[in-house]
Amino acid sequence: MTDMNRLHDKVVLVTGAAGGIGRATALRLAAEGARVAALDQHEDAVVETVAAVGAEGGQALPIVTDVARGEQVGQAVTQVLKVWGRLDAVFNGVGISGRRWGDGPVDQCTEEGWARVLEVNLTSMFLVCKHTIPALLAARGAIVNLSSVLGIVGGDEDFATHAYAASKAGIIGLSRAMAAYYAPHGLRVNVIAPGLIATPMSQRAQDDPHILARLLQLQPLTGAMGTPEDIAAAAAYLISDDARFVTGTVLTVDGGWTVR
Repeated sequence: MTDMNRLHDKVVLVTGAAGGIGRATALRLAAEGARVAALDQHEDAVVETVAAVGAEGGQALPIVTDVARGEQVGQAVTQVLKVWGRLDAVFNGVGISGRRWGDGPVDQCTEEGWARVLEVNLTSMFLVCKHTIPALLAARGAIVNLSSVLGIVGGDEDFATHAYAASKAGIIGLSRAMAAYYAPHGLRVNVIAPGLIATPMSQRAQDDPHILARLLQLQPLTGAMGTPEDIAAAAAYLISDDARFVTGTVLTVDGGWTVR
């Protein structure tokens, strides 16, 4: 926990809040004084996140939502505004690896894998932004979208999931377009691009001795995976007024992956 209070009384919507980076971000934002609307489609896990926030003295509201469904997103935003009367920021943390649906190199990627990954990783962010921007404009607020280093530099044979890379690159393009368009209205839009982070989604890499042996090359700053808390700290900064003059940036939190 942190003793900072940069987000006192702000209302922040966090997607993917049931675990991993989303849960860590919900906890960090609440620790800095935010009231957190925790969205996820996994009810039991998102309730656990809210309980964890409450155990640390924070405020959070669980909202079971499939963020790839516009109607559900709209209902979630309506609920947040009904409970707290405002919305100051969004952290879009939802994302999947599409390997189970057939993601891979373009010549091997299945159409199902492509469609599923783009829907969950990119379309969901469009929908959340679409439904939250009216309230965020009123608050002169902030959006932080979660991308990946693979949306910047691509990946070799160990990271050849091209639908995933395309979705993460799309997040950057969408975010920068929004940043340019909404800047005159006081709305900031930024991106975090993590490297390999130790989360349930990266379990395949965590269990692969070959990839673990490459970490000194891939992420030379530490030679290890990052933590969800590393990303949460970056999100808290970008949402806070400390970043009031920052929009359209892609903040790499990657242990040096993209500077090689």
